[in-house]
Amino acid sequence: MDDKTMNDDLLLQQFFSDAAQQTIADDGFTERVMQRLPQTSHVTSHVSTKLFNRLWTAFCILVFAVLFVIFNGWELLTIQFEVMLRTLAVESFSVNLQMLAAVLFGLLFVGVGEAISYQRVRR
Repeated sequence: MDDKTMNDDLLLQQFFSDAAQQTIADDGFTERVMQRLPQTSHVTSHVSTKLFNRLWTAFCILVFAVLFVIFNGWELLTIQFEVMLRTLAVESFSVNLQMLAAVLFGLLFVGVGEAISYQRVRR
């Protein structure tokens, strides 16, 4: 880091530490609100998030496996591998669009699951 960046960081830290120490008189309103909030256990939330992640992953794997069988995945993979080996020295190999779509669909499911679990953990 250069000196200007370090100076900016120090100024920001000082500003926020000063702001964090300020108290605003609210006649006990904040305490009353905090007491009325539901007391959820962090452990329970963590366990339910882990369970959700595992179920979502299992669902994605199941859907991907079903699509792999429906589209004859092993046959498509062996054909692609054979084509790749035969044409590698001569030209670039072709890509099967059905297989590519199946793989991208599987990755989309996993990505959506990760985004959902990330949002649940942040709350």
